[in-house]
Amino acid sequence: MLLQHMSSGPSSRESPSRSLRPRPRNSHHSGTERPSPAAADRARLPDPAGSLGAERASPGWLNRRHWFHSAAGRCQQRGSAAARGPCPRAAGGGTTAPRGPRGRGGGTSRPALRPATCPGRGAEGSAAGGASGEGAARHAGSCSPAARRPRRGRAEGRGQRQLRFPEVRRPFRTREGRSASPGRPPPPAASRGGAAWPGWTRSLCSWRLRSCGCGSGQRRRDGGVTGKALAYFEQLKISQDAWQVCAEALAQSIYSDDHIKFFCFQVLEHQIKFKYSELTEVQQQLIRETLITWLQAQMLNPQPEKTFIRNKAAQVFALLFVTEYLTKWPKFFFDILSVVDLNPRGVDMYLRILMAVDAELVDRDVVHTSEEARRNTLLKDTMREQCIPSLVESWYQILQNYQYNNSELTCQCLEVVGAYVSWIDLSLIANERFINMLLGHMSVEVLREEACDCLFEIVNKGMDPIDKTKLVESLCQVLQSAGLFSIDQEDDVDFLARFSKLVNGMGQALIASWTKLIKNGDMKSAQDTLQAIEAKVALMLQLLIHEDDDISSNIIGFCYDYLHILKQLSALSDQQKANVEAIMLAVMKKLTYDEEYNFENEGEDEAMFVEYRKQLKLLLDRLAQVSPELLLASVRRVFNTTLQNWQTTRFMEVEVAIRLLYMLAEALPVSHGAHFSGDVTKATALQDMMRTLVTSGVSAYQHTSVTLEFFETVVRYEKFFAVEPQHIPTVLMAFLDHRGLRHTSPKVRSRTAYLFSRFVKSLNKQMNPFIEDVLNRIQDLLELSPPENGYQALLSSDDQLFIYETAGVLIVNSEYSAERKQVLMRNLLTPLMEKFKVLLEKLMMAQDEDRQMALADCLNHAVGFASRTSKAFSNKQTVKQCGCSEVYLDCLQTFLPALSCPLQKEVLRSGVRTFLHRMIICLEEEVLPFIPSASEHMLKDCEAKDLQEFIPLINQITAKFKTQVSPFLQQMFMPLLHAIFEVLLLPAEENDQSAALEKQMLRRSYFAFLQTVTGSGMSEVIANQGAENVERVLFTVIQGAVDYPDPIAQKTCFIILSKLVELWGGKDGPVGFADFVYKHIVPACFVAPLKQTFDLADAQTVLALSECAVTLKTIHLKRGPECIQYLQQEYLPSLQVAPEIIQEFCQALQQPDAKVFKNYLKVFFQRAKP
Repeated sequence: MLLQHMSSGPSSRESPSRSLRPRPRNSHHSGTERPSPAAADRARLPDPAGSLGAERASPGWLNRRHWFHSAAGRCQQRGSAAARGPCPRAAGGGTTAPRGPRGRGGGTSRPALRPATCPGRGAEGSAAGGASGEGAARHAGSCSPAARRPRRGRAEGRGQRQLRFPEVRRPFRTREGRSASPGRPPPPAASRGGAAWPGWTRSLCSWRLRSCGCGSGQRRRDGGVTGKALAYFEQLKISQDAWQVCAEALAQSIYSDDHIKFFCFQVLEHQIKFKYSELTEVQQQLIRETLITWLQAQMLNPQPEKTFIRNKAAQVFALLFVTEYLTKWPKFFFDILSVVDLNPRGVDMYLRILMAVDAELVDRDVVHTSEEARRNTLLKDTMREQCIPSLVESWYQILQNYQYNNSELTCQCLEVVGAYVSWIDLSLIANERFINMLLGHMSVEVLREEACDCLFEIVNKGMDPIDKTKLVESLCQVLQSAGLFSIDQEDDVDFLARFSKLVNGMGQALIASWTKLIKNGDMKSAQDTLQAIEAKVALMLQLLIHEDDDISSNIIGFCYDYLHILKQLSALSDQQKANVEAIMLAVMKKLTYDEEYNFENEGEDEAMFVEYRKQLKLLLDRLAQVSPELLLASVRRVFNTTLQNWQTTRFMEVEVAIRLLYMLAEALPVSHGAHFSGDVTKATALQDMMRTLVTSGVSAYQHTSVTLEFFETVVRYEKFFAVEPQHIPTVLMAFLDHRGLRHTSPKVRSRTAYLFSRFVKSLNKQMNPFIEDVLNRIQDLLELSPPENGYQALLSSDDQLFIYETAGVLIVNSEYSAERKQVLMRNLLTPLMEKFKVLLEKLMMAQDEDRQMALADCLNHAVGFASRTSKAFSNKQTVKQCGCSEVYLDCLQTFLPALSCPLQKEVLRSGVRTFLHRMIICLEEEVLPFIPSASEHMLKDCEAKDLQEFIPLINQITAKFKTQVSPFLQQMFMPLLHAIFEVLLLPAEENDQSAALEKQMLRRSYFAFLQTVTGSGMSEVIANQGAENVERVLFTVIQGAVDYPDPIAQKTCFIILSKLVELWGGKDGPVGFADFVYKHIVPACFVAPLKQTFDLADAQTVLALSECAVTLKTIHLKRGPECIQYLQQEYLPSLQVAPEIIQEFCQALQQPDAKVFKNYLKVFFQRAKP
């Protein structure tokens, strides 16, 4: 009997550390229940009078309610959006999908040991859903095979093994989302009375679900009606008396439908979470009695409840526990145990409740308020004093009673022990009887994975370093004597993955103890701990080198920390040096690809291996810190041995040899990539390996991984070619022929285009002897491919951009004369211009929209290619100095007519606009004659996005040329503003967020334009627009500063206002501007920050307030005492500011340090706002 073991025990110290490491979840099998006639009879409740009475009285009403029961089950099976039931893992028998093609290990799948949950619908789920909220989302993720990193390396003679699901910390609970339902209508006023609820609720439940179309083919499509039903359920949850109906339904087992039962628990959960304090003592007692009654019924039911219902029930128990344990229900666990005793179903619920309680108190995935955190600490302290020893005793009894005949309950109990051990007294668990039992479980196939996890949590418990060392050492001795260290004799890779995690935990625990002991100066104990660590290295190496990547990955943390210890030692022993070399060889071996790796179509398995490789790279970097000479020598030996016979060596070995050379650049870092100078030994070794790489012919290896690694490495070590330039032609040919840009693999061609561009840029002047030859060889790769020729180009348009840039770099950086550079650049760009003219004519005549789009894209690519060549120019090599101005002016004349094309305007304008941006930089004043015509065309028939992209072009021109473009700006200023205002005033649908965002961005662009004009000293552009237009512009700025809750725009507006005050606010400013300052700018500086939307906790808003402060300071600077007098005597009193605050404000404003006033202004408005 469990109850007889319950007694109070001593409190224990809580560990500050908690490891939420993942654990796998499986599921229980649950049968599908059918409603009995008795249940149907119990469901016949009295109906209230009202508008629904006629419907309920109709002959078909009862049948519809029966349909409710059966349809919900069908919805579960068919995946209805309105009634989504538990997922296969939640309701099934623990079977899992087979592993992917990377064949991992052998054996057959065991029955699932732990249940899982199924996500419901919405933030809190629906009555027809499974588990819901954030916990359910985590469980849903855990059901995805994609969440688990794949295995590599099938052992000989093993069968196909089933896929292990991702490890998740909590096995059998969900956490419901906490979102309330604001804005939803309350229950009908006529139906809020307690007497009217039962019949109204049940009949309307039936009617609502029928309205969802749960029994029809419309279930998936009729989202609107489903939404109404879910809204109704939310409405029911927040009603006054619905919880009593649900409590009655649960206590009396009125409903057999799983989804209704789940919903009833949701209603109780909502009541406990949000309204429990409003209940009377009697009502609170009713909830306690309901849960205990439901728990008692579980021992008598012919079939167990579905997993997701048990999880939800456990969650409700846990919520009631945290609410009442300290005050009204101190015997919570005693009462539960008195009901469940040793009944298997009762024990199952007891363990689920324990896990749910732990989740409420400890789970770091759940964000708690400071008040909740204090409450949880008090709860844990009280539990440690009153019941933890008794709970531990109950766990021992469960393990002892069920370890041989109920593996599921045993595993659940082990999970509970592992969860609680982090915050209870470790001596209650880490004692002879528990450890012996756990070690016994390590030899039972269906229990040993959970036993491993439980031991891991025990080892991971924070404690005194000396005690931790003793604990780990005693545990290791027992495990070793049990033969568990004999890795080679173990075929179960699932268990080995858990065991590797355990060994990793033990190793890291010892290392943490060693670090603390060294810090405390206890050198003798530290030396003993170091010896204990060294004794585990052989086992660590066995696990690291294991063919299964899960097993290897789990031990990397121990390896990394061990190397960190060796790095701190003054000298390494021979054994430690041997360990370093062994780890190095293991890393090199594990870096290799599998035969099964799909290089052309990389999927999840491949992505997981790439991540695993990154972990190994970290180990390699740490090895370099411990012994750089050893790493360099090892890599050199492997590299030379492999490349001597690369023709007969498997691709993965060749690839990893080159990869190791590539990784040395980061493992042995130097400044600015100077690997071939400085340390002679290292420089010589790297130079020898690079020489071998480029002369061995390995670039011709027929595998994409080797080819790509070759090109990546020669680009990374580009400074090698400054030392030995004679190898440049060899590498250039590799880039240009079938090994690189003309490779059969599109992936290789694409990556090589980028690497070729980098390679050419890095070599600079060393490319001079090869320029024209390279330009001739890439000629076919530069061709613009019209859509109608049907020819599949070798490179995509994006890849061609790199080739055009490379061609431009070759021409511009050459030692040719300006005339020769002009000829080469014209030869490069003339084909583009000619093709552009032909394609533009075809576009003007095209009728088919798809063809129009294809032609427009091709034209856009042509402009983009020409634009990309201009990136080769710099301050040292300008367009004028290279004699290429004429070529680019010809391009401008060729491309600008596209702006007048009425077809595909957005695509064409975008390309030409980008080209103009580049030409403003490259051609400088020579581009100005083209700007007015281009601007005129771009302002015709434009939309918000067009204007938003056009304004930066005008800003660039204004900022660069300033007064040179003043006449142009004055001419186009109002047309541009009219176009902007016209778009902003266009009506839009209320819920069209896309249109609202476009207008917001356009408004920001408009204010940025005004900021550029005023900031460039060109305020006369605004002043010369006429008094009416000037006033209109100024009022738009005031409106932007005050009316729009957009802190970015508000900041810009205050910058504009402060600049205008600086320019016009003096005595000689425009007539009437001083009045404008006092009537509008000063009020804007107060009205805007006082708005509720002006959030002073937001960083962008604080920046806007800072500019507001600058504006007020500028007004004071320009107007002097007059400004102070106005604030003291007129404006601030009109805001009913207290005289002493007015005086304080004016003193802060007169402070010479602007920062002082900025800080004061923030405090001023924080105090002023309610």
